[in-house]
Amino acid sequence: QLAGINKKFARTIGISVDPRRRNKSTESLQANVQRLKEYRSKLILFPRKPAMPKKGDSSAEELKMATQLTGPVMPIKNVFKREKARVISEDEKNFKAFASLRMARANARLFGIRAKRAKEAAEQDVEKKK
Repeated sequence: QLAGINKKFARTIGISVDPRRRNKSTESLQANVQRLKEYRSKLILFPRKPAMPKKGDSSAEELKMATQLTGPVMPIKNVFKREKARVISEDEKNFKAFASLRMARANARLFGIRAKRAKEAAEQDVEKKK
Protein backbone atom coordinates (compact mmCIF):
# COMPACT_ATOMS: atom_id res chain seq x y z
CA GLN A 1 0.00 0.00 0.00
CA LEU A 2 2.82 2.42 0.86
CA ALA A 3 4.51 1.51 -2.42
CA GLY A 4 1.44 2.77 -4.30
CA ILE A 5 0.38 -0.65 -5.58
CA ASN A 6 -3.20 -1.89 -5.26
CA LYS A 7 -3.67 -5.33 -3.62
CA LYS A 8 -5.52 -6.80 -6.60
CA PHE A 9 -3.03 -5.35 -9.08
CA ALA A 10 -0.09 -6.58 -6.97
CA ARG A 11 -1.34 -10.16 -7.22
CA THR A 12 -1.56 -9.90 -11.02
CA ILE A 13 2.09 -8.81 -11.37
CA GLY A 14 3.55 -11.50 -9.12
CA ILE A 15 3.60 -9.84 -5.69
CA SER A 16 2.09 -11.95 -2.92
CA VAL A 17 -0.07 -10.03 -0.44
CA ASP A 18 -0.44 -11.41 3.09
CA PRO A 19 -3.28 -9.81 5.10
CA ARG A 20 -2.12 -11.55 8.31
CA ARG A 21 1.00 -9.44 8.63
CA ARG A 22 1.60 -8.31 12.21
CA ASN A 23 5.13 -6.91 12.11
CA LYS A 24 4.62 -3.27 11.25
CA SER A 25 8.00 -1.85 12.25
CA THR A 26 8.99 1.15 10.14
CA GLU A 27 12.36 -0.35 9.16
CA SER A 28 10.87 -3.49 7.62
CA LEU A 29 8.03 -1.55 5.97
CA GLN A 30 10.49 0.93 4.42
CA ALA A 31 12.68 -1.94 3.19
CA ASN A 32 9.61 -3.58 1.64
CA VAL A 33 8.50 -0.35 -0.04
CA GLN A 34 12.00 0.15 -1.46
CA ARG A 35 12.11 -3.44 -2.74
CA LEU A 36 8.64 -3.21 -4.32
CA LYS A 37 9.43 0.09 -6.04
CA GLU A 38 12.65 -1.39 -7.44
CA TYR A 39 10.73 -4.47 -8.65
CA ARG A 40 8.06 -2.27 -10.24
CA SER A 41 10.71 -0.18 -12.04
CA LYS A 42 12.34 -3.30 -13.53
CA LEU A 43 9.02 -4.87 -14.52
CA ILE A 44 7.86 -4.70 -18.14
CA LEU A 45 4.06 -4.88 -18.42
CA PHE A 46 2.59 -6.02 -21.71
CA PRO A 47 -0.73 -4.38 -22.64
CA ARG A 48 -3.75 -6.67 -22.89
CA LYS A 49 -4.68 -5.08 -26.20
CA PRO A 50 -1.52 -4.21 -28.15
CA ALA A 51 -3.36 -1.54 -30.14
CA MET A 52 -4.65 0.25 -27.03
CA PRO A 53 -1.97 0.38 -24.28
CA LYS A 54 -3.12 1.71 -20.91
CA LYS A 55 -1.41 4.12 -18.49
CA GLY A 56 0.62 1.56 -16.49
CA ASP A 57 1.81 -0.48 -19.49
CA SER A 58 5.36 -0.33 -20.82
CA SER A 59 6.34 1.57 -23.97
CA ALA A 60 6.87 -0.10 -27.36
CA GLU A 61 10.70 0.18 -27.11
CA GLU A 62 10.72 -1.58 -23.74
CA LEU A 63 8.46 -4.33 -25.09
CA LYS A 64 10.93 -5.05 -27.91
CA MET A 65 13.82 -5.34 -25.42
CA ALA A 66 11.88 -7.66 -23.07
CA THR A 67 13.37 -11.07 -22.26
CA GLN A 68 11.92 -13.87 -20.15
CA LEU A 69 13.72 -14.37 -16.83
CA THR A 70 13.97 -17.78 -15.23
CA GLY A 71 14.98 -18.49 -11.66
CA PRO A 72 14.76 -16.16 -8.68
CA VAL A 73 13.97 -12.63 -9.88
CA MET A 74 14.95 -10.49 -6.90
CA PRO A 75 16.00 -12.66 -3.94
CA ILE A 76 15.68 -11.10 -0.49
CA LYS A 77 19.06 -10.67 1.17
CA ASN A 78 18.90 -10.59 4.96
CA VAL A 79 22.11 -9.07 6.27
CA PHE A 80 23.00 -10.14 9.79
CA LYS A 81 25.85 -8.60 11.75
CA ARG A 82 27.83 -11.32 13.47
CA GLU A 83 28.70 -10.50 17.06
CA LYS A 84 32.18 -11.28 18.24
CA ALA A 85 32.58 -13.77 21.08
CA ARG A 86 32.84 -12.15 24.49
CA VAL A 87 32.91 -13.07 28.15
CA ILE A 88 29.51 -13.39 29.81
CA SER A 89 29.18 -10.74 32.52
CA GLU A 90 28.07 -11.45 36.09
CA ASP A 91 24.81 -9.53 35.52
CA GLU A 92 23.98 -11.73 32.53
CA LYS A 93 24.71 -14.86 34.55
CA ASN A 94 22.43 -13.74 37.37
CA PHE A 95 19.62 -12.53 35.07
CA LYS A 96 16.46 -14.59 35.49
CA ALA A 97 14.48 -14.29 32.28
CA PHE A 98 11.27 -16.00 33.39
CA ALA A 99 11.09 -14.13 36.70
CA SER A 100 11.67 -10.78 34.99
CA LEU A 101 8.96 -11.54 32.41
CA ARG A 102 6.51 -12.49 35.17
CA MET A 103 7.41 -9.30 37.06
CA ALA A 104 6.87 -7.15 33.98
CA ARG A 105 3.52 -8.84 33.36
CA ALA A 106 2.47 -8.32 36.99
CA ASN A 107 3.54 -4.66 36.90
CA ALA A 108 1.52 -4.10 33.74
CA ARG A 109 -1.51 -5.82 35.28
CA LEU A 110 -1.36 -3.90 38.58
CA PHE A 111 -0.41 -0.51 37.13
CA GLY A 112 -3.90 1.04 37.41
CA ILE A 113 -4.61 -0.31 40.90
CA ARG A 114 -1.26 0.95 42.21
CA ALA A 115 -1.85 4.40 40.68
CA LYS A 116 -5.29 4.54 42.30
CA ARG A 117 -3.88 3.54 45.71
CA ALA A 118 -1.09 6.11 45.45
CA LYS A 119 -3.63 8.81 44.59
CA GLU A 120 -5.81 7.84 47.57
CA ALA A 121 -2.77 7.81 49.87
CA ALA A 122 -1.79 11.29 48.66
CA GLU A 123 -5.32 12.55 49.34
CA GLN A 124 -5.24 11.06 52.86
CA ASP A 125 -1.88 12.76 53.54
CA VAL A 126 -3.39 16.09 52.51
CA GLU A 127 -6.37 15.51 54.84
CA LYS A 128 -4.08 14.55 57.77
CA LYS A 129 -2.01 17.72 57.32
CA LYS A 130 -5.15 19.86 57.64
